[in-house]
Amino acid sequence: MNIDEKYFNESQMQANTVEDVLDGGESVLWRGKPDKKAHIAAAVFKALPITIIWLIFDLGFIIGISISMSRGGIPLALLGFIIPFFLLHLAPVWVWVANILRSVTEIKNMEYVLTDKRVLVRSGVIGIDFKSIYYNEVESVNVKVGLTDRIFKVGDIYINAKSSAAVLYDLHNPYILGGKIQKVVRDIATDINYPNALRPDYNPGYNTQYSDSPFESQPFDN
Repeated sequence: MNIDEKYFNESQMQANTVEDVLDGGESVLWRGKPDKKAHIAAAVFKALPITIIWLIFDLGFIIGISISMSRGGIPLALLGFIIPFFLLHLAPVWVWVANILRSVTEIKNMEYVLTDKRVLVRSGVIGIDFKSIYYNEVESVNVKVGLTDRIFKVGDIYINAKSSAAVLYDLHNPYILGGKIQKVVRDIATDINYPNALRPDYNPGYNTQYSDSPFESQPFDN
């Protein structure tokens, strides 16, 4: 590869799509996006009980103060203090609303891609962010299905690596996809620890069982 002053040119370093960050010869095996309804619903239901209680509590005080003011029990001059106080005190409600707006905005930029080398996560609210985890760095793959996930028949896949982590949110068939990712990770781990040169003729590559491998006590299931 020839490296010159054009190699790090700013125009060449701007990435908006997954194809912009793929290595030469890297192939996309699967790509998907979170279920939109499930993703927004998760933001709505998150902290919803606390938000409702908080809102009812504050509204009760606001109504009580309004009634007292209408009867002359509270001077109008105190409005300069009361209004900013409740605007600040309703901060949990504003945070809840902001999280919903964020979920609506970010969903259009979210995409998950599995290549023959790594897991790529595209995200971002204003700009576009990319996170990549190479299969040989993955330490665990876990699937979590919450109450909202059950309603929309989706789940989250948690991928933990040596120095980073990623979550694939609100995907359909999460157990199947998570299992396939785990299988690729196991295959690559097997390939590293059992090089091709040491394999018998009937075990030439991935998707194989090793009858005489050093991992026989902890077999890699297909």
